[in-house]
Amino acid sequence: MSDRIEQSKALASDARMQILDWLKDPHLHFAHQKTGDPAEIGVCVTLIADKLGMSQPTVSRHLELLRRADFVAVNRIGRWSYFSRSEGGLADYRAWLNDTL
Repeated sequence: MSDRIEQSKALASDARMQILDWLKDPHLHFAHQKTGDPAEIGVCVTLIADKLGMSQPTVSRHLELLRRADFVAVNRIGRWSYFSRSEGGLADYRAWLNDTL
């Protein structure tokens, strides 16, 4: 149960909800990523930070909470981290929420 509470807490942030929304369609929001296709490799944390208007360390903390909740996945290429939605984790949480409420 505590994992589900932590997942719920991960969604209790406008910034984290915005990240999840943008990652639904990374081509629409991050087409300017030059290091690779954002739908294939994920979106660079720097671009997410720029779009949110927040510092990279702050955005990295938001992304880590989402990762621990299994709502995003990280793809590390060299020293860079790229993030994408974890559709399986999100679907699992949605199913649990529907069954519980």
